[in-house]
Amino acid sequence: MRTRSIFIGALLAVVGAIVIAGCGGGGSSSSSSSSSETSGSENAGATTSSEGGGSGTIAGGEVAGVGTVLVDSEGMTVYLFTPDEGTTSTCYGGCEAAWPPVVAEGKPTAGEGATSSALGTTKRKDGTMQVTYNGHPLYTFSGDTAPGEAVGQENDGTWFVLDESGEAVKGGAPSGGTTESTTTGSSGGGGY
Repeated sequence: MRTRSIFIGALLAVVGAIVIAGCGGGGSSSSSSSSSETSGSENAGATTSSEGGGSGTIAGGEVAGVGTVLVDSEGMTVYLFTPDEGTTSTCYGGCEAAWPPVVAEGKPTAGEGATSSALGTTKRKDGTMQVTYNGHPLYTFSGDTAPGEAVGQENDGTWFVLDESGEAVKGGAPSGGTTESTTTGSSGGGGY
């Protein structure tokens, strides 16, 4: 009888822990609905992965010091990473933590100032679909804390905001602080 009471108590503790764990977490999750690169503008929105939030569109937005550039649906500046190989992202590990990729469930939507035919997606190693614009995988920067900031502009000479045509914007002072490297490498080596 006593063994049965201990077993039931232990079982209830495990079930309680599972229920509590299921209630925590939050965060956004991503699933891919396509495995090939796509373009166009359907009704699915773009979101930033990991700790990022936001959903909706890629659009043009005004950023102090650099002008009109591409932003996500929450007004956060998006960037391209020059070491990326075409539409294939090379930003993983510590790089990905500092520069969360903009991901989509389905096809991303073009807002005012963005061209729907320039939008697409590319499959990341984890299976999520990263938003591309004019062939460049898009990222946000963890150092940008509010819409209208471009603290990551020209970080290590490899991170650039994009104009509405999808070209890297060179020059312009970062807004919201100074630009500095946040980690020493992507995928285990080399600066970014």
